[in-house]
Amino acid sequence: MPFTPFDLEYTQSLWEQKVDFNLTESGVHPIRLDELLGGDESLFNELLAAEINYPHVNGNPLLRESIAELYDGAGVGNVLVTVGAAEANNIIMQTLMRPGDELLTQTPTYKQVWGLAENSGHIVRSFRLQADASWALDVDELNAGVTEKTRIIAIVNPNNPTGHIMTDAEMDAVVAAADRVGAWILADEVYRGAERLQEEETKSFYGRYDKVLAVGSMSKAYALPGLRIGWVVGPRQMVDDIWRRHEYTTITATALSNILATHALSPDVRPRLIKRTRNYIRNGFPVLEKWMNSQDGLFSYTPPEASAVTFIRYHLDINSTELMEKLCRDAGVFVGAGDSFGMDHHLRMAFGQEKAVLEEAFGRIANTLQSIA
Repeated sequence: MPFTPFDLEYTQSLWEQKVDFNLTESGVHPIRLDELLGGDESLFNELLAAEINYPHVNGNPLLRESIAELYDGAGVGNVLVTVGAAEANNIIMQTLMRPGDELLTQTPTYKQVWGLAENSGHIVRSFRLQADASWALDVDELNAGVTEKTRIIAIVNPNNPTGHIMTDAEMDAVVAAADRVGAWILADEVYRGAERLQEEETKSFYGRYDKVLAVGSMSKAYALPGLRIGWVVGPRQMVDDIWRRHEYTTITATALSNILATHALSPDVRPRLIKRTRNYIRNGFPVLEKWMNSQDGLFSYTPPEASAVTFIRYHLDINSTELMEKLCRDAGVFVGAGDSFGMDHHLRMAFGQEKAVLEEAFGRIANTLQSIA
């Protein structure tokens, strides 16, 4: 069967260790271990005394309790801890998709689920987030894309790469479309908590419909990508079925990651991590915005409502992957090519870094773009 590579992750593997500035990273600057511990000597001693053994295969109970508290109506039995959201998406697809099933998903989007479906021989249909309407969901395309074979409607909310947060009406439209044919909603919600403008956290699809699988992780809102902790929250029987696939893939996340993630999601620590992430996002975007506005109409964009990235249209006659590679080689700056998200002539640009880092990186990009123009 033909294989569809995961373009975004492949190009990151190729370039992220070779450039001076990595602006493909969709989270904020990662937190240091000493900052996470925050001087908590008891936790430090717990880590030193921990046996490097298997933890609970489905996640330590305290960690699953903390995750469940993020979703109205969820309990420990509704939660499975995975090795990042990447594993969660993978084993959900393994569990749900059967021969002849179809996937319906957004464009632009993070294309892991899309590629997983294609690599298993499933038809993938898509509906747009509308670039000329502040990335609003095209409800007509959503409804036109649903068929009797639609098994999953896959959503990334807040969206990657646009940073769009769905309105209640848009969420209701997705639920109604799924309910019409009995489809599942796979809601990748890893950017919940990384809001740029609002204090209220993005609403989850969990609890709006009885066939929702909500995916989260420690990577984005918590700036802890190296823990490789993700999760699935859903109906208990389906979560147990997904757990069976977890035992075929990674078996379990690490013991130390379970301990650190439990600490990060505790009532005293979680608000501190969310605040840190939002500070990076809210301080970084004005630096990017000021730079884009100074580029004489080279860019068109809708400011993101959440996440540390924005999806920018550039007005140059060059393919986005070619432009990405040129910026890596000539400027030492790595940005995400629009091709990787299903839309050419766009770049995904990250801004979750310190001001001085961003200004140097943007200056290099500008010099390279001037040479093209």
